[in-house]
Amino acid sequence: MTNPKVLVSDKLSPDGVEVFKKAGVAVDYLPEITQQELREQIGAYSGWVIRSRSRATADIIERAAQLRVIGRAGVGVDNVDTGAATRRGIIVMNTPGGNTISTAEHTISMLLSLARKIPQAHASMAEGKWDKKSFMGSEICGKTLGVFGLGRIGQEVVRRMKSFDMTILGYDPFLSSERMRQLGVEAGGVDEICERADFLTFHTPLSPETKDLINAERLAKMKKTARLVNCARGGIINEDALLKALQEKRIAGAALDVFTAEPLPDDHPFRELDNIVLSPHIAASTVEAQENVAIQVAEQVLDVLRGGPVRNALNVLPVDAELLPVIQPFMELAERLGCFISQYRAQRPVKLTLRFSGSVLDYPLHPISTAAVQGFLKLTADGPVNAVNAHEILRDRGIELVETKHSELYQYQNLVTVELENEDGTRNRIAGTLYTSNHPRIVILNDKHFDAVPEGHLVVLENDDIPGIIGQVGTVFGKHDVNIGQMTWGRVPAEGTAMTIINLDTPATDGLLKELRSLKHIKSVDVIKL
Repeated sequence: MTNPKVLVSDKLSPDGVEVFKKAGVAVDYLPEITQQELREQIGAYSGWVIRSRSRATADIIERAAQLRVIGRAGVGVDNVDTGAATRRGIIVMNTPGGNTISTAEHTISMLLSLARKIPQAHASMAEGKWDKKSFMGSEICGKTLGVFGLGRIGQEVVRRMKSFDMTILGYDPFLSSERMRQLGVEAGGVDEICERADFLTFHTPLSPETKDLINAERLAKMKKTARLVNCARGGIINEDALLKALQEKRIAGAALDVFTAEPLPDDHPFRELDNIVLSPHIAASTVEAQENVAIQVAEQVLDVLRGGPVRNALNVLPVDAELLPVIQPFMELAERLGCFISQYRAQRPVKLTLRFSGSVLDYPLHPISTAAVQGFLKLTADGPVNAVNAHEILRDRGIELVETKHSELYQYQNLVTVELENEDGTRNRIAGTLYTSNHPRIVILNDKHFDAVPEGHLVVLENDDIPGIIGQVGTVFGKHDVNIGQMTWGRVPAEGTAMTIINLDTPATDGLLKELRSLKHIKSVDVIKL
């Protein structure tokens, strides 16, 4: 394309716009453009830069005859119909990492403000008071900091807080102990950190595993002098339990930048507390962070328009377009297997092994391998995982990746196997195949064979191989009004064990899982979401 033209339809730092101008690319900066005006004008542009206001909907994308790339200045792309863009061959990219330092620094600012009661002291001064006695603070030197989540932001927090001579405890089940040692972090469990830490900070995604990670029970384990900081996601800390603990002074305080409902309601009781510090989701709101993402997105879009490297793309796969329809089913299978094994008894993984057998060997394996790594990481990473950064994130976590071609096929025409080795030496493997018409199936879990559909809500049971178990399990599901979509089981008679994979129409409830685990001959119950 000889004369590319770029539209910037949201407010963007002038530094980003300047990148295009210096490169001689025509750019229209229209931060107030309406959705209707976008529909009418988008056809003139080959590049489109947005933030959170503009919505790249399917109908607008359909009108974008020349559009080659959509760049989001920021992380979230909820306002982009990525599927519609992919169908049109339009690259969608974001700018992860642009606000890493900003969020880490805000976390530390909140922690220090909480420890020294700075906001409360300022409010008192603004009222004309000189009240030194009410704002006795706490030093952080020599204290213990618990860090939940050691991705990019968590690691930046650790680096800075070590200069305060703090002891750092870390919880990240997907980071090896060796990597933690390199960071100068002592590995600990959730309950252990709750009991030992003076300050606790959270840098995990919000997932079924991290929702209500800190609940009433864990708050009760904490010191009365403990202080919590959350600049990650609302919902990691149960807000009702936190409110009660703060009201009853069972912990010393909390600092929150994120909430389950945003904006925080005007009458929320958090606003009435004197042992809390609140900010309106501004951890990424620094001049530098906004400049960083503006320059980064502009440079990325410019690279695409010039035929250069594609960075941080969310829908670009490392495979030729003509080959994609053939290889895509294998990639989807690999991604689901990777996602499954990440949720199945993973305890500080150290090695991820991918084995490929049969007809899948007729195709390039790298994109299939990348899809498996993406699936493995997507529920636990502290930011988006894509084909560009998946392997780098895996390496950063200290997890070795092994890819092999294998003759193991059993009775299948093709087999993709994902095996996870944990730090304690335990291993779990899952294998899948594509049946005719490219229907994906789970066919092996550890030493047992199945025919299970890898999608939706799954429960995996391991039990003693004796009569009556399936009937008992079905009764429990019926009692809790949870419908079974499909059930498939495997067994090893010589070992006396059996395993069942159950597809559910709706998520399993806590009450259902508790009752299943209480059954006499049930050895384990695992919940998987694909």
